[in-house]
Amino acid sequence: MTEVDVAIIGAGAAGLAAASALSASPLSAVVLEAQDRIGGRAHTVALAGLPLDLGCEWLHSADHNPLVAAIAARGLTIDKTPPPWANPEATANFSAAERQAYGKAFAAFDERIEAAAGDATDRPASDLLEAGNRWNPLLNAFSAYYNGAEFDQVSVQDYAAYDDSGVNWRIAEGYGTAIAGLAPSGVRIVPGCPVSLLRHDGPRLRLETPRGVVQARAAVVCVSTAVLAAGGLRILPELPAKLAAAEGLPLGLADKVFLRLDEPEAFPVEAMVYGASDRTATGSYHLRPLGRPIIEAFFGGTHARALETDGPDAAAAFAIEELVGVYGSGLRGRVSVLARTAWASDPWARGSYSHALPGRAGERAVLAAAVDGRLFFAGEACSPNAFSTAHGAWETGERAAREVLAALL
Repeated sequence: MTEVDVAIIGAGAAGLAAASALSASPLSAVVLEAQDRIGGRAHTVALAGLPLDLGCEWLHSADHNPLVAAIAARGLTIDKTPPPWANPEATANFSAAERQAYGKAFAAFDERIEAAAGDATDRPASDLLEAGNRWNPLLNAFSAYYNGAEFDQVSVQDYAAYDDSGVNWRIAEGYGTAIAGLAPSGVRIVPGCPVSLLRHDGPRLRLETPRGVVQARAAVVCVSTAVLAAGGLRILPELPAKLAAAEGLPLGLADKVFLRLDEPEAFPVEAMVYGASDRTATGSYHLRPLGRPIIEAFFGGTHARALETDGPDAAAAFAIEELVGVYGSGLRGRVSVLARTAWASDPWARGSYSHALPGRAGERAVLAAAVDGRLFFAGEACSPNAFSTAHGAWETGERAAREVLAALL
């Protein structure tokens, strides 16, 4: 398909949503995906008979998440067990007093964020941490998991704009499995076909790929802000406002390590522990999610980047050492490494999910804006209130498809 009406760059949630919305139209479309798989940052692998979500895992704001019904309609299993990480009082290695104190510090910080979000001038969320509070390191660790970056890199206004109902569900077969299952049958998807250059200075757009040039009347760009900022997809003539927006919405980093338990019954189901409460460079450990014989370790922000830099075994080694600190040295012989991620090292992602730098919350609207009725942009970073989520990406893909239809039909 060297000539199409619409070329969609990227087969993650946004690209698949755009393709699905266009599949019933008279327009011809093709999805060009750099990876050899579809789903983007939603990626499920099967190891030891278990579906493991290497990327996004939770249907956030599930009570009004548009993906829930679509996924359930395909026969996948929606699990509504509340996550232990959403409740500070569910931390297994905290005393009752510590749980209460951490929950109180968290709630007070959220209240200060909400109050400051209405200020005319944006600022780093770290400004709202209470000086000398014993829980500041752990609150910063939470930000590293939640935003992919510590609070000094996070805009107060953007953080407050995120729409979170607090309802979080899972898909037993895996979020990546679910997103891939939503791919429409009526639109061709070409994996292993990265677009290196997109030219928009001629009568038709020209997209250069290893398989040749694709010409199109319109394109939906669904690559990550980190890929855009690094020039992984070059757009000529350049669009300085888009590049600036991508730089103001960098991808934070969240990495996982999956540990297989030889004696799972010795650990509680659906519990969590922190490696440490007095430092930000610590892991969050979800014990036996969905009753499975695993521990899911989670690292974020600067600490996750450092572990990636230290090599492929560093994160797993760190996780085991922290868990030994909680459960004793006997744990070493009772766990084995199933899988680990390194999203910053993935050239087609270069991170996990976007956060706005302080003063840059308005860049989401800039990134999402169409150009000349021919270039349309989608992805989680384009979402005003559901950024960092697959459903936010999906909604922007549908919005971009509506813009394409209005422009071309």
